[in-house]
Amino acid sequence: MAAMFWIQFILVLGAVLIGIRKGGVALGLIGGLGVSVLVLGFRSAPSEPPIAVMLIILAVVTASATLQVAGGLDYLVQLTEKLLRAHPKYVTILAPLSTFFLTVCCGTGHAVYALLPVISDVAIKTKIRPERPMAISSVASQMGITASPVAAAVTFFLGFASKAGHPVTLIDIISVTMPAGIIGVLAAAAWSFNRGLDLDKDTEFQARLQDPEFRKGLDADVTTLDKKISTVAKFSVALFFAGVGTIILMASFPWLLPLAADKKPVPMTTVVQFVMLAYGAFILFAAKVKAKDIAHSSVFIAGMIAVVSIFGIAWMSDTFISANKKYLVDNIGIMVKMAPWTFAIATFCISAFVKSQAATLAITLPLGLALGLPIPLLLGLMPASYAYFFFAFYPSDLAAINMDRTGTTRIGKYLLNHSFMIPGLIGVGVSTVVAYTISQFIL
Repeated sequence: MAAMFWIQFILVLGAVLIGIRKGGVALGLIGGLGVSVLVLGFRSAPSEPPIAVMLIILAVVTASATLQVAGGLDYLVQLTEKLLRAHPKYVTILAPLSTFFLTVCCGTGHAVYALLPVISDVAIKTKIRPERPMAISSVASQMGITASPVAAAVTFFLGFASKAGHPVTLIDIISVTMPAGIIGVLAAAAWSFNRGLDLDKDTEFQARLQDPEFRKGLDADVTTLDKKISTVAKFSVALFFAGVGTIILMASFPWLLPLAADKKPVPMTTVVQFVMLAYGAFILFAAKVKAKDIAHSSVFIAGMIAVVSIFGIAWMSDTFISANKKYLVDNIGIMVKMAPWTFAIATFCISAFVKSQAATLAITLPLGLALGLPIPLLLGLMPASYAYFFFAFYPSDLAAINMDRTGTTRIGKYLLNHSFMIPGLIGVGVSTVVAYTISQFIL
């Protein structure tokens, strides 16, 4: 039994690592190959693919992409820039809070790319070291995912808990992850407030100032305020938030839900699907969005990659864990129950390589359930699913480096001594501790 477990474990781990190296939808494709080998080669019974979760993500991503094409994301970015420019001295606090809530609203961290040049420009104009707000803003944009009612990671947890027979509501999840995320962001921002040397005392920066081209680049104006936002774009934001509000309303008052064939209320996993598709259609008609533009938007493409990745990787992981549940419980279950924080470390380590919180949870949640960890505890450890700042190769981190015209946001000589490491560790560490504490009291 032990030998068979380790052979299958190496197979699954190898599939994940190869999928990560290939990138994109490869994680899902190779996950499907892993399922084939487990079922046909090791005669394991295949688990059920995560259909409900995939449909939720598909519906939410389609609505979010429609909002993007309608110009709604541009409007949210413009509102954020107005806030930052009105209070430039507090950019190190306001910028990460802004990117956090931008992700909460949209369900994706991709909106941060339009905001990063603005954050850098505000810092430069205020003579604040741009590394201070830039690094934590990139980290905060990804921390917002576990606090967003329309993010793939949150909808995956919602669907997983329902399928596992331990349902939690959307309100339960957000009431844990939202305050935890805000406190984590504020803790990391507080540390960042005085990090590094001021620009006038940074000898490396002062030396670069001797280059006329470098000085010219610093003088350039970066703004979204000159971009005209249509009334329709603003209305599309209102429609999108109305969709999110409808979901929260139905989750808060279950008596509003119609009864299904079994005389029980329609599951919230189903409600999220039809409500977000409906409001996506409202935006489509109101903004006269072209359907082909939705399919080509960055939000839609990233979302579809997430769907395929979760399809393969979650199916493979669940099949492996179901086939080896007894071995896992007998050998690891007691240790994890005695020290549940060790499961948070395992989740964090997986996320450092799997560049998606939803995909990370697809791997770790079935394992946690097999080890006997209760759903409230798994919810409390949910913030630990973000660790892809660790190697600073995630697109938002690379964008922050490239968009800091002063060069203060960077990857260090030794790879891991980069600008995002300490803000990331503080933000994720604090938010995980807070989420774990809250989950013990309210669930």
